[in-house]
Amino acid sequence: MQRRFIGLMLAAPFLAASMAVVLVTARLGAGVTVATIFAIFGLSWFMALLVAATGRLVPSAGVALATASIGLAGLIAAGGGLASPLVVLALALPAEAFFVVSKRRAAGFGIIAALAAIAVQFALMPLLPAAAPAAWHWLFPIAWMLTLLPLARGLGQALASRETVQEQVRLEDIIDAVVLRMGQNGEVLEASSQSRALLKLAPELLSGTGLFDRVHLADRVAYLSALADMREGAALRRVELRMRLPKGDAADVGANHRPFLLELMRAGDDIVALLRANDETVELREALDTARESAAGADVAKGRFLAAVSHELRTPLNAIIGFSDMLLNEIFGGFKDPRQKEYVELVRDSGQHLLAVVTSILDVSRIESGAYSAQPEPFRFVDAVEMCQSMMRIQAETKHIKLTAQIPADAGEINADRRAVQQILINLTSNAIKFTPDGGAVSIGARRLGSRLHFWVSDTGIGIAEADLCNLGKPFMQIQNDYTRRFEGTGLGLSLVKGLVSLHDGTMSIESAPGEGTKVTISLPVDGPKGSAAKPTVLPLSQPRNEKEVGLGPLRKTA
Repeated sequence: MQRRFIGLMLAAPFLAASMAVVLVTARLGAGVTVATIFAIFGLSWFMALLVAATGRLVPSAGVALATASIGLAGLIAAGGGLASPLVVLALALPAEAFFVVSKRRAAGFGIIAALAAIAVQFALMPLLPAAAPAAWHWLFPIAWMLTLLPLARGLGQALASRETVQEQVRLEDIIDAVVLRMGQNGEVLEASSQSRALLKLAPELLSGTGLFDRVHLADRVAYLSALADMREGAALRRVELRMRLPKGDAADVGANHRPFLLELMRAGDDIVALLRANDETVELREALDTARESAAGADVAKGRFLAAVSHELRTPLNAIIGFSDMLLNEIFGGFKDPRQKEYVELVRDSGQHLLAVVTSILDVSRIESGAYSAQPEPFRFVDAVEMCQSMMRIQAETKHIKLTAQIPADAGEINADRRAVQQILINLTSNAIKFTPDGGAVSIGARRLGSRLHFWVSDTGIGIAEADLCNLGKPFMQIQNDYTRRFEGTGLGLSLVKGLVSLHDGTMSIESAPGEGTKVTISLPVDGPKGSAAKPTVLPLSQPRNEKEVGLGPLRKTA
């Protein structure tokens, strides 16, 4: 536009100056003629220079159009008024304005300037030496019309290139989605041509309720809910839905629904929607579901394998332990050599240890697979603690460890699986005795707070480093350092405790520091777990993202 304006300002003074010299200044003297020529060229070229220097077209174009209107009024008045052929030059103002800006608004301003020139010429006729209309006056309109030939060709090329650019950068044709303009009621007002490629439908078929009619019945509730949110002022909503497409050949019958993603956005009083294919997301979701089913199947297979192996091991182990006890009691006669009795005792102890490991594996496997169900029953918590003490007393006395219990009278009853609570106490106490040096102390305590019972097992043992806390609660995991690996065990005890606590909707926390002992606190609801008493629970075994992450299901660890 600036280039066309500058070209017009450079060329127009030649025609305007020649007309002014012939019609006006020739009758007023040489001085006026020279001044008029300099004024016309100076003003026009100054406007061109101003646009070239500032890059601002609007002010200069407005001044040039107003000046041209006044100048044309003077020429028409000097040429004989409305009877003069110079009136045809009034068409030059809208034509040249449209040529420069290529907008209808510019042509409108040109028409206004032309009408103003015709009106002003009536006021200028008494002030200028008028001449009678002559045939040779047609030379000036014809000269201007000849300049339109190259301008028309250039303007046509400019408009064609502009339309081409607009077609190339049209958003609706670039993005791989159908652009929909919708009313507040959800009716489609306009659809882009991409519907032919994505939906195999003409845009007109989506107008009105055409889009809604093709939404799968199961997805219409979500679609209408999103529209309701948009009417209430929401800025953006995304809906996954299936669209019914035209049926192809016979092989496509019954399979003509495809998944799409519809994004609704507000645009003033209307709604703009982008409808794009969602096949990739659906395929990823299906692959994820398949992988999840495979993982679940692998877990079930692992659980069944462990259960089968554990069952097959327990049967011969019971026989080994039973016959070892018979031999140790010398039911069928005494041993000829004392070493024979010692060896039989080792066989029995090893069998009992292996049986305990197999039992723990079986319990953990049942919890992981969700086959372990709690059977809550009310019982006095102190009875479970006393039974634990009686079972662990010999183990504690062997290491000269002081085993004490501090259970207040208000501990009362708890509604829980009695066997599970006893197993929790036994495992925690056994671990505490195992990792406490000779001459240490292990204490069992409890406290009732509201609707929950908190009980703990603390020791004066070796403690646990902060970096090792994240490994606690994992099956077959023990703290790996030179000192603790001297202690036997499979690392299933705490994992089993964690699963049993989760089974009762409880929580577990560990407080420990190297050389200062360990305290494991369990919190269980007094009234029992929520829901069905026989509801199975899967043991959560989520892996932490780093060593400092302490969330492992109900397990909370602090150092």
